[in-house]
Amino acid sequence: MWNYTDKVIDHYTNPRNVGSIEDADAIGEAGSLSCGDMLKLYLKVDKNGIITDAKFQTFGCGSAVASSSILTEMVIGKHIDEARKITNKQIVDALGGLPPEKMHCSVMGHEALEAAIANYYNEEITIKDDEDIICHCFNISKSFLENEIKTNNLKTVEDVTNYTKAGGACGRCKGKIQNILDEINNNSPKEEKLTKTQMIIKINNIIEKYISNELRKDGGDIELIDVDDNKIKVKLTGRCQACNRSQLTLTHFVEATLKEHINENIEIIQV
Repeated sequence: MWNYTDKVIDHYTNPRNVGSIEDADAIGEAGSLSCGDMLKLYLKVDKNGIITDAKFQTFGCGSAVASSSILTEMVIGKHIDEARKITNKQIVDALGGLPPEKMHCSVMGHEALEAAIANYYNEEITIKDDEDIICHCFNISKSFLENEIKTNNLKTVEDVTNYTKAGGACGRCKGKIQNILDEINNNSPKEEKLTKTQMIIKINNIIEKYISNELRKDGGDIELIDVDDNKIKVKLTGRCQACNRSQLTLTHFVEATLKEHINENIEIIQV
């Protein structure tokens, strides 16, 4: 059970400024129904650039409602350029904190605010290049993850998932997220020539940490049989063994994950 502050509970049970503004000067959206949370933010701005009204519509959990509610209170009365400086950390602080697993709700509020201000200034929002997408489940780009990691001093994949949802669905991007963390935090492992025993231990660790858990969700699993240099012999078990998509699982998931964590020359062989 997550612990919520009195302020979070208050803004969830008695949300402020719910609704829309028909003649809004700025509208911003963040999230999507497919990922479970969505926010639409409306701003009314006077001729001096002061935000005179703000309303929101959201589909999401209590933390999403509370984050959206307090955000409207934070921006009303501010010059739009001052509102632009509001960060997701300030949203969290204003609520007295959020559980780690709900930090992404404050990020969604910040994204909606950025989008609304960009809309006010008629600024073009850059479309994400598909090659830059790290988490395809939630359409999250590398550049966005890099910014959130640096801004919030994130250290682990779990931190990144809590703040952005990246890696929170199928989990196949967790290896890529770890690589980004390593690059930013200067923890990239040095190239090393592993003995066969070291390679087996490393591969088993990667299988257990990144691969088996995902296969078990569908009633399957995988077993390491042997290692011959870069040729990795494995055996699919459970439902995966008889699945007609087993080869796709091996090449697009198992092999791709091992390549990310070991080297690009890895070749998976099913036995």
